[in-house]
Amino acid sequence: MIDNIFKPTLDWIRDDYSSNRFRFGIELLAWAISIGCSITMAVTVPSPPLPILYPIWITGCSLYAWASWTRRSFGMLANYLLLVSIDSIGLIRMIING
Repeated sequence: MIDNIFKPTLDWIRDDYSSNRFRFGIELLAWAISIGCSITMAVTVPSPPLPILYPIWITGCSLYAWASWTRRSFGMLANYLLLVSIDSIGLIRMIING
């Protein structure tokens, strides 16, 4: 029964890995960055280390944007480019305003 539930998902992951191993690795890295930043934010509230987290988060979003481009996924690309833009402005403002 468990095989019937998870087999389609595992097959899909295997197919995705086989279709472009490099992109799969980049997406896995971007996912780890995203989860790592979220956990760090949750653990360090109310004073998260934004000067450290912002560049890491922006890097992860940039990796996702590249992966979206290679998948020809306009919605994902637009989302991650917008996140990179918004967060880059936030980082720059934080640096300028101390």
